[in-house]
Amino acid sequence: MIEKSIIVKLVDEWLQGKDYFLVDVEISQDNKIVVEIDHADGVWIEDCVDLSRYIEDHLDRDEEDFELEVGSAGLGQPFKVPQQYVNFVGKEVEVLDAEGKKTKGVLKEVDGRQFTVTAQEKVKVEGKKRPVLTDIDHTFNMDEVKYTKYIISFK
Repeated sequence: MIEKSIIVKLVDEWLQGKDYFLVDVEISQDNKIVVEIDHADGVWIEDCVDLSRYIEDHLDRDEEDFELEVGSAGLGQPFKVPQQYVNFVGKEVEVLDAEGKKTKGVLKEVDGRQFTVTAQEKVKVEGKKRPVLTDIDHTFNMDEVKYTKYIISFK
């Protein structure tokens, strides 16, 4: 089986000087290699092809057969690396926390492995009969949420 560290090293070499970043590398038992990359402005198919060729040129099919798939991290899929959080600041996201509570709101900021989402929630205000929609900030740790994902909106 091909070592994940070898693929990560090859991808890192290809990424040098580019604005792309590695999201994930998965290798199955039957040597199917799946590489996900991302970019703040989206991923171009030509770059996926270029990376695929780069990886293939540095692996020996005579030594070990493999299947290779290079693509972008899918929109609407859970974030896997901190750079994805940074790229979506100002956009609407959904967070499922460790207790199973969902929070939908705008990704306000990212600080290291913590991020803040501003959600509109109904809050009881003294002197008012009905709750009032109020912006509430929720801070999460990336390592302690089940997922965070971008909410695709067609408005």
